[in-house]
Parts: sequence; C-alpha cells; structure tokens
Amino acid sequence: MLATGRALLRADATGVGRARWPHLFAGSGQALAPAFATGRFRIQAAIARRDGSPQKAVVHLVWAGTDRGGTFTDLRITDWFFTRTTTKGAGTWTPQSRT
Repeated sequence: MLATGRALLRADATGVGRARWPHLFAGSGQALAPAFATGRFRIQAAIARRDGSPQKAVVHLVWAGTDRGGTFTDLRITDWFFTRTTTKGAGTWTPQSRT
C-alpha cells in the first residue's frame, strides 16, 4: 500500500503514471498539467495505517517539490485513503478519489 500511495502522489503532483488510475485522474476530457517537475519532487516520509475499520486505510505522505513557478516547499502533507474489497478470499486495496 505504501508503494501505491507513493505512486499516486507522484502521479498527482507530476503527472507521471496518471493513466494507471483513470478513475482518479479523469478530468473534463482535458489533460491536467502537472504542478511539479519530476526531477524536483521527492517523498520525504510515508506511513500506512488503518483508518477506523479493518476495511479502510490511509497512507500519509510528507513530500517536497519545486512548482512550475520555481518555488520550493518541503514538508507538504498528502493523505490517500483506501478501501479493502474481498473477492473469492483475496483482498484488494483500492484508492479512493479525493474529490
């Protein structure tokens, strides 16, 4: 789940990998410009934990980046929430939309 949370944050901030989650990054038919360059983005810390029930979890990420205007900011915080679905005994964690 940590790897997925990191990949989601990277896709959200830089645009790299958004196609992997079309239900999360689908817009109004237009491509959304990334706010951060891939070379100027880094994840500083990440942790995953349950979020109130065994079927819910959250990945907390602390990250830094330089935006398109050239402003560097660190200690940014982003949370990605997941729900667990079980099919035929196998559990899958599904990221939830942030809207």
